[in-house]
Amino acid sequence: MVERAFAWLHQIKRLRIRHERRADIHQDLLELAGSLICLRRLRTSF
Repeated sequence: MVERAFAWLHQIKRLRIRHERRADIHQDLLELAGSLICLRRLRTSF
């Protein structure tokens, strides 16, 4: 399950190739990507 989540996160190019130098921006992008993944999963389950 964890490996699948990492694979979903790596589908987002901005996270796969880290352009941000600041760790807080990268963390925010990770949280946004996680939210988008959860939203997509919820949309397909209903």
